[in-house]
Amino acid sequence: MFEKSPLSRRRTLQMLSSVSALAAMSPIPLSAATGTASLTKTIPSSGEAISPIGMGTWITFNVGNDAQARNARADVLRTFFANGGRVIDSSPMYGSSEAVVGHGLEKLGFPKELFSATKVWTSGKQDGQAQIKDSHDLWRIKKFDLLQIHNLVDWETHLETLQAMKAAGQVRYIGITTSHGRRHGEVADIMANHDIDFVQLTYNIDDRAAESRLLPLAQERKIAVIANRPFQRGGLFRRVSNTQLPDWAPEAHCTNWPEFFLKFVVSHPALTCAIPATSKVAHMKQNMAALNGQLPNSEVRKKMVKHFETL
Repeated sequence: MFEKSPLSRRRTLQMLSSVSALAAMSPIPLSAATGTASLTKTIPSSGEAISPIGMGTWITFNVGNDAQARNARADVLRTFFANGGRVIDSSPMYGSSEAVVGHGLEKLGFPKELFSATKVWTSGKQDGQAQIKDSHDLWRIKKFDLLQIHNLVDWETHLETLQAMKAAGQVRYIGITTSHGRRHGEVADIMANHDIDFVQLTYNIDDRAAESRLLPLAQERKIAVIANRPFQRGGLFRRVSNTQLPDWAPEAHCTNWPEFFLKFVVSHPALTCAIPATSKVAHMKQNMAALNGQLPNSEVRKKMVKHFETL
């Protein structure tokens, strides 16, 4: 996650296109009630509209019982919701992150906009059920919107559990995840042969491996896609450090590099949501700015890739 290189990101974000060029942008309407951007994508299995910029919690929310750090993360959550965010993704793998999310949600009065997503990451039916209960307790909520099988750990066992929970109304959506670009073949087999609502995978402007098989399959099977590592753990910011946005950035409706990278991800027609992680309020504001303006079309996306590959 980019938080390990805050200086690179700060330097990078100083390089913006000219104000006159950006004035040509046509931002999408804002909600009169909240003042937040209204850009949405749709969950294929239900038709539910959802904000395409969510947030991850790996590393950034793993702060233990440090009261000051927990309250700082609550401020990050406050900024997230205030700027149109909904999807928060976590996992039992992420240390204290689930507990810190729960602390923040309680402090904010459990915002009704929340779309809660976590994972099961263990082996065995009973251990999986116990872990899911623990996650409910840590988040301090009764029902998750989305439960996912983390990196396919004992997926056959847990898929039965999640399907039963969905049938009983104990969870709204179910899915699987992978990261690091691993096990795409097995992920594709599950997508093709089992009823799931979501798949989470790695996708960004520099790692587009999912385009060859998984994203087309998601469209075919009507499976929502969450993109993890949209900034390649900060690698994209290091790549563009001290580099200005291209002068045609207004075509992509981008004012900074975070928007450039996030809009590339969520503009793919198969993508439903990207989940960048941050521990900084300022960075969260920059991420959520990607909800403003239109998404780049296919021609502009090609232009974005071509430009990035020259850097």
